[in-house]
Amino acid sequence: MSVSNTSFLHGWRLFVAIAMVLIAFALAAFALHADVAEGSRAAIRVTARTSFLLFLVAFTASSFASLLPGPTSRFLLRERRIIGLSFAFSHLLHAIAITAFGILNPAFWPARSALANLPGTVGYVAILALAITSHRGIARRMGPTAWRRLHVTGMWIIAAVFIYSYFKRVPANFWYAVPSALLFTAFVVRAIAKRAQSLKRGGHARPLRAA
Repeated sequence: MSVSNTSFLHGWRLFVAIAMVLIAFALAAFALHADVAEGSRAAIRVTARTSFLLFLVAFTASSFASLLPGPTSRFLLRERRIIGLSFAFSHLLHAIAITAFGILNPAFWPARSALANLPGTVGYVAILALAITSHRGIARRMGPTAWRRLHVTGMWIIAAVFIYSYFKRVPANFWYAVPSALLFTAFVVRAIAKRAQSLKRGGHARPLRAA
């Protein structure tokens, strides 16, 4: 069955389904370790990855719908709000796992400086702002221009936090270059889609010359 014809997994049903999978992943990661502190650390890693994947989908949905129109890209574009809220939920689980690890490992928070916590704090503020303004009533009160400006800015802030978080770890673990490369690829895809839309609008606006 094509995703475009799926009658069940859409809207809040899709959100609940994704949320259940996210909770299952986090609990499984936690349960696989006998030590609860290590279990919390594993849940932190898993929720960071699920958040990253969901963010990538939300970040590139409109670009792929423009460049590769089809049932899947249209489905992702139509459900982008739900995917974005699922990303916010995944990062809520991430925050819970970090809090649990901080409680189980009292040396964790004192070892971190305010500067080290700043990117994550900025990222969470952006996520909260985007999640709150995803409510249709609030979006209507803001107006389309202000809403779009906030969401575009917020998405780029979150992307910058992800880039910083992954790229700084590459010297210690080269595998962090993979998500960094995926993000840079997403930037290129968005730039290509924006350029293609600009050319299309320019072509439509160009007056026909007389024969």
